[in-house]
Amino acid sequence: MTERKYTASSIAPRIEEFLRTVFAGGGFDLEFSIADARPGEDDVETPDVLVKFTGADVDALLANRAELLLALEHVTMEMLRMPSEDHSRLSFDANDYRLLRIEELRLSATAAAEKVKRTGTPFRFNPMNSRERRVIHLALRNDTTIRSESQGSGPSRQVVVYPAGMASLPEPPPTAFVPRGGDGRHGRDTRPRGAHGEGRRRDSGPPRRGPRR
Repeated sequence: MTERKYTASSIAPRIEEFLRTVFAGGGFDLEFSIADARPGEDDVETPDVLVKFTGADVDALLANRAELLLALEHVTMEMLRMPSEDHSRLSFDANDYRLLRIEELRLSATAAAEKVKRTGTPFRFNPMNSRERRVIHLALRNDTTIRSESQGSGPSRQVVVYPAGMASLPEPPPTAFVPRGGDGRHGRDTRPRGAHGEGRRRDSGPPRRGPRR
């Protein structure tokens, strides 16, 4: 078992105060419990402290692959000033989302491995966080015919599965910045001309017509 660095008794008061403030400000109908996590059957998830949510707005937490749940988890870690290497020691969950997601990732890892073995070409997963990348690596660690590694940086970091012995592919270029208002594809600003006072002609009234001749 991984040595317990954090306990519910040591960090729960700060977490509770922070979450109560966030929920009150955002108008969320949520309750939560904070407890020391029990050791799992494997080493995929080994948190020290588990925060579980219930309430009418749980579906909002879990929408879009639990985007809000994971964001809330991240800002709570920032509030606690937890170093990045400790982020796996605090886990937020609701409706057993973590267990279901781990099983989904394991199935995806198996399918990717089979495709790599069948085609002999690498398989690149979509970017994911460090916890999810770890699930992929652990799911494939005992298969000697393939290997996996992480590439990229920050939110663009992803897992690539290779046939055993194949050299690594060059890392993809960083994702281009898309300014607010862009169409999300080429970074073009697709707002109508004149939006927010930009690109507007000084004389914005109707065109003047000369006298008819």
